[in-house]
Amino acid sequence: MGDSVVAEIRAFNRFYTAQIGLLNEHVAKSRFSLAEGRVLYEIGKRGKTTARELSMALAIDPAYLSRILQAASFMELVVISPSVIDRRSNEIVLSPAGQRAVDELETLNDDAIEMLLTDVGPAQRTKLVEAMGAIRTVFGDEAQKTPVILRPHRIGDLGWMIHRQGILYNRQSGWNGEFEALIARIYGGYETLPGPKDLWVAEQNGGIVGSIFVAPSEGLADSAQLRMLYVEPSARGQGVGTALVAQAIGFARANSYRRMRLWTHTIQESARRIYAAAGFAIVETSPEDNFGVKMMGEIWEMVF
Repeated sequence: MGDSVVAEIRAFNRFYTAQIGLLNEHVAKSRFSLAEGRVLYEIGKRGKTTARELSMALAIDPAYLSRILQAASFMELVVISPSVIDRRSNEIVLSPAGQRAVDELETLNDDAIEMLLTDVGPAQRTKLVEAMGAIRTVFGDEAQKTPVILRPHRIGDLGWMIHRQGILYNRQSGWNGEFEALIARIYGGYETLPGPKDLWVAEQNGGIVGSIFVAPSEGLADSAQLRMLYVEPSARGQGVGTALVAQAIGFARANSYRRMRLWTHTIQESARRIYAAAGFAIVETSPEDNFGVKMMGEIWEMVF
């Protein structure tokens, strides 16, 4: 990781903590610290919980959490009682006073955000929310992830996929600008290709996370070509590549193709596993010196 990345993240943290008032003794001008307010909110959201559950959910030190809960109990904001299921642990719920405190804190937080966004226009608010969603996704917030959908491509998608794949393959495999130029020609010619063809985009949380397309194989009768399978790193492990390949195979069969071919490389291990699982087999290998890298190319084929 470059020093510039670390510096940018630290600069953002300094800016953001000041923007939302995290350095103040109390959050959103309430009577609670950030940690106290977050603990009360989590108890209210869960309805009934335990100290162990809270500690794990909030990644908070158990001893620190214990002090917060003791203070909340003293102020009669929470009720702590032995669990009827496990006598070794205590159940924690909000008292009526605790629920009123959480409701008050929620209102104060909403008011603070409204004030923060007073001079921010609708378009910038949308951009802000999308950026926040991206941060949550990158850091693995499962609650932020929505199901992946496959859809037809739209205006602007092809340019985006050229851009993203050029960057990704350069970072992952060291491929140079020759690869970007190649896929620009491939995508650029898609719309004018004859015969049965289709292109699918995988989308999650409103963003493109993968794609694939099928078109006739050049010079081979009754043969389809599977092209440009790609999956964003953030979406890997969710079966996106498998779903895209299955969609392509289904299309080829439905359009009376008798076989399907694809070109890949031995270094593309994840894609090769998907192809093998789908029923493709290697029919040709050859050494290549492409995109500034020496590697072994492969032709895979499936007969229907």
